[in-house]
Amino acid sequence: MKKNGFLFLFLFLFLSSYAQTALPGKYSTMNEKAIHYFENALKDYKTGNDKDALGLLDEAEKKDPDFSEVYELRANIFVDHREFDKAIEQYKKVFEHNPRPHWESFYACANIELKRGHYEDSKTHFEKYLSAPYLDPDMELVARKNLINCKFAIDAMQHPVDFKPVNMGPNINTKAHEYFPAITVDGKKFLFTRNFRTSGSDSQEDFYCSEKKDSVWQPALPVSEVNTPYNEGAPAFSADGKIMFFAACSEGRSELDYGPTRRGYGSCDIFYSVLVNGHWSKPQNVGPPVCTADWESQPSFSSDGKSLYFIRGHIAKDHSTHDKFIYVSHINENGEFSVPVKLNDKINTPGQKESVFIHPDNMTLYFSSDGLPGMGGLDIYVSKRQPDGDWGEPVNLGYPINTFGDENSIMADPNGKIAYFASERPGGFGGLDFYYFDLPPNARPELITYLKGKVYDAVSKKPLEASFELIDLSTQKSIYTSLSERSSGEFFMTLTSNKDYALNVSKPGYLFYSGNFSMSSATDKTKPFLMDVPLQPIDTGKVEPLKNVFFDTDKSDLRPESKAELDKLLAFLSSNKTLKIQLRGHTDNVGDKKKNQLLSENRAKAVYAYLVGNGIIKERLTYKGFGDTQPQVPNDTPEHRQINRRTEYKIVGK
Repeated sequence: MKKNGFLFLFLFLFLSSYAQTALPGKYSTMNEKAIHYFENALKDYKTGNDKDALGLLDEAEKKDPDFSEVYELRANIFVDHREFDKAIEQYKKVFEHNPRPHWESFYACANIELKRGHYEDSKTHFEKYLSAPYLDPDMELVARKNLINCKFAIDAMQHPVDFKPVNMGPNINTKAHEYFPAITVDGKKFLFTRNFRTSGSDSQEDFYCSEKKDSVWQPALPVSEVNTPYNEGAPAFSADGKIMFFAACSEGRSELDYGPTRRGYGSCDIFYSVLVNGHWSKPQNVGPPVCTADWESQPSFSSDGKSLYFIRGHIAKDHSTHDKFIYVSHINENGEFSVPVKLNDKINTPGQKESVFIHPDNMTLYFSSDGLPGMGGLDIYVSKRQPDGDWGEPVNLGYPINTFGDENSIMADPNGKIAYFASERPGGFGGLDFYYFDLPPNARPELITYLKGKVYDAVSKKPLEASFELIDLSTQKSIYTSLSERSSGEFFMTLTSNKDYALNVSKPGYLFYSGNFSMSSATDKTKPFLMDVPLQPIDTGKVEPLKNVFFDTDKSDLRPESKAELDKLLAFLSSNKTLKIQLRGHTDNVGDKKKNQLLSENRAKAVYAYLVGNGIIKERLTYKGFGDTQPQVPNDTPEHRQINRRTEYKIVGK
């Protein structure tokens, strides 16, 4: 049995010092026969013969029931065998039979009680230890931290959150272990790690994926193109489910085992695979600077496709992994990963971090940590992105979501209402199963939906690879840029509620396309936007609306939200230097026709003035107002009248 030397090394050293001197005055007993049995028990313990050691301790106890070192050594043996309740019982006997026990016994007992969720007793014993006249600095640091945990846990149990976990059922869960989930933003694909125990302590980790049909998760199938005879784990999807990141470890694996593309840079590395024509590509190592000689694992990819979050742990000379921290690497315009940086100290406290998950809202981060006030082990926390872009104070999800055990492997559903997690509990299918539960209101992400469609040639109908950009109209900042898929023209992006967006799609040789999405005024903020984008080839006579040029009612002054769209028009004209266009203004039929005519002309003129003021020569531009004479749809509803109130441009010369 391997000895637990981390928390209880002091006891081993303390008792070993007794074995070096047989002087009765060094013990809490004067009974020489009891000392003889105890010292022989100590020798057996040091050589791993715990069974005989326990028998000798029984004899020593018979000779003197007040011999407190007997209970201390017996407690240590029970800890080594992970019989924690028995260990606590022995420490209580130490305190019962010795009015002045070793101060370290309070520390040892308090740590075990914390691990078992006996918070009141643990609090009492930590306070006893901290009242000692001399404290080991390292032990004092742990004791003060864990005393905070005890106080937090006592309060959390007095104010529990609603928690009713539901097993995901046999199409997902089996007798094997299922953990580390991932899900697409449309909520239709559920990817996870399944661990099959093989001979001895060996295991086989592979990926399985389930698809949702008619609101039911279908039987999970292996991702055979990525799975190997070795372990793959902790997968993460891109928002559209077409890129998979995951972790694999290469220790002891040669190039013949994994092939050149599965070689690592040290311990565990992050790999990726791309879904092309329905098949996953051969996985590739993400490589430096993300992957190093240290331990990198548990990736999470932001829905805007710009940031990769992951866990990194430093590998020591003895091959142990010390403190683990959350890092993020950003992807530049060339598709290259930046040097990863640690998240702030509010999140990256000393200790272990696991299962980082960035929600598709890109504003809410979930992770597990044992370095923040919590229930004792790894607890699950949530942090919100602040206005300055940094992460705010983590919030513990509360009891009984968090317990005295380790909680991790959490993932919030794209809808923001429920979360998935892995747990081994009565009534399951065996091993770790996936469950879901309602998230507490304070732990929920922002409401999101998604925009999905394809880009195609308006004339030939062939799919196109085109650049598309999503802009936050309130800040005029680009929040998502990418390309539609070359073979299908498909694109996918997430939209966060309570924001208004401009969409621009462009491709050389075509008029650029604009659209907008008002999430702030949407009745159903989770309803997806499904649309196709027809791009018009550049040709004389073609007309394209400027859907993101805005004016106040009955005014012709350009609103600030119009800048992003106008700058796109500037770029289009700068790239096509021979084009000549006409700016055209239109109104609905409400109000005086003459006023509408003048208003439409002044609005077209405002766009003209912006372009001229930013370097487009006048000879390439004209403007004209049409009032309400060219409606696109009948002026019979507010929605139709809004469509008719528009600004557009027409190609009048190539």
